[in-house]
Amino acid sequence: MTMKKYILSLPILLLGFVLFVACSDNNYTELDKGNTELKLTTNHNDLTLNEIDHASDAMELTWTSGTNYGTGNRITYSLELAESGTNFATPFTLIDNATQTYSWKASTEQLNKLLHDTYGEKSDGMYQLDARITAHVAGLEKNIQTSQTSFSVKAYTPVTTTLFITGTASPGGADLAKAEEMTRTDNGTFTWTGKLSTGTVKFLTNQGQEVPSYNNDGKGALVLRKTTSEADNLFDVSLDHYYKVDVNLLTGSIKFTQTEGTVPAFEELYFIGNPTGWGFEKMTRDALDPYLFRYGRLMDKGGEFKFGTTSGSWENMYKATTANAPYTDTKMEFVKGFDPDNKWFIKDNEVGKAYKICVDIRDGKERMMMREFTPYPMIYLVGSAAPGGWDLGNATAMTVDATNPFVFTWKGNLVAGELKLSCDKQSDWNGAWFMPTTSNAQPTGKPEQMLFVNKSDDTFTAQYLDINVGDIDQKWNITASGGYTITLNQLTEQITIEKK
Repeated sequence: MTMKKYILSLPILLLGFVLFVACSDNNYTELDKGNTELKLTTNHNDLTLNEIDHASDAMELTWTSGTNYGTGNRITYSLELAESGTNFATPFTLIDNATQTYSWKASTEQLNKLLHDTYGEKSDGMYQLDARITAHVAGLEKNIQTSQTSFSVKAYTPVTTTLFITGTASPGGADLAKAEEMTRTDNGTFTWTGKLSTGTVKFLTNQGQEVPSYNNDGKGALVLRKTTSEADNLFDVSLDHYYKVDVNLLTGSIKFTQTEGTVPAFEELYFIGNPTGWGFEKMTRDALDPYLFRYGRLMDKGGEFKFGTTSGSWENMYKATTANAPYTDTKMEFVKGFDPDNKWFIKDNEVGKAYKICVDIRDGKERMMMREFTPYPMIYLVGSAAPGGWDLGNATAMTVDATNPFVFTWKGNLVAGELKLSCDKQSDWNGAWFMPTTSNAQPTGKPEQMLFVNKSDDTFTAQYLDINVGDIDQKWNITASGGYTITLNQLTEQITIEKK
């Protein structure tokens, strides 16, 4: 096998495999390191990877500084990986000529991908590896220091990234070509909402192909069916109804939850009132919940407002339940025809502020949720495509517009990989985020709607009745490296990611 040599520059990690941890030195001039022996160690000598821990740190290699022989000269480090017994004949370069760097680490998913991409998939999943650190002192090129360590890793074969629901109970029936794609929410987890009839279902990894599939193991859990000679046990649906189907291929769990249905009474909703001059302004349908509609606006004018269901029509509207209701009143009703005509009212002292509105049109559960919006002072690029990679503390800041605090821009280079946007760099990753409206979305280069989630805001998460916002982790898929310009508006929740 022909091995590839990858050079990972600091701080940009071209393949997104690794994270570096630097020492506290702030310049390239090293202190006298004395006669410190260069020593490479690993936190695991025998490691088993499990995809259920895909986001957790798995492997870390650390090394001492080595010596610069009392010269005070700069020391550079190169870290290589090779299969045991090859004597580094075709090494894989993890770090090349880096300074002030004394560790390398990778998450479970990153390490698993590195092993598969570099050494191919092993039938038993076992990899016997050697790591070698080499230190060079500037001006003393002949004084080369090295240290090695060995370890073994048992890797896993990742589960499918696509899943389709099929069977006599599904909308496409038993026709495999009409199997409906589910939404991937994370490694191995998928969801689908729709109407199921009395009958049976199973799950295909590829539309139109019978195997591989995930079937009933006979005990109500999911099992991978690799060949047509294996049992084709199905999941039973005993009642015609709308369902939310959640599957977890990593744990084998499956859950059918009855819902109201996936087709709301209206597919469009409009904000109208004094602030718009009684013009109909279309709201945005929520990307996660089709019953929710969203709208952001700087209210430069007070007065009445309500919500229309058809542009230009004054019939069939969603209205307040009392006249001149405050904007904090969540009670809402659907009114056929024209009367009663109760509306919400924005007072004079509430004008000149930005607001975000979320309207829920579930039958019998109608809600109007409106609150003042203060823009986040900074937005940050995060992900393997971004300059700072997945290091949230080193996330790349955008630039706020000089005249509009809701608008941010950024120009620079992205590499192929994943991207999302943090609003607060909350260290537990459960803060506020802008994401694409669909998982693994490729930027169009044109203005498009974003998905905003704030996982630590109880008021926001309560807007979703059937969705756990904490599970949502969608990213843009940047397929080509190069220069990009990103522009976003926090208030309208729109973004443009344009490749130059």
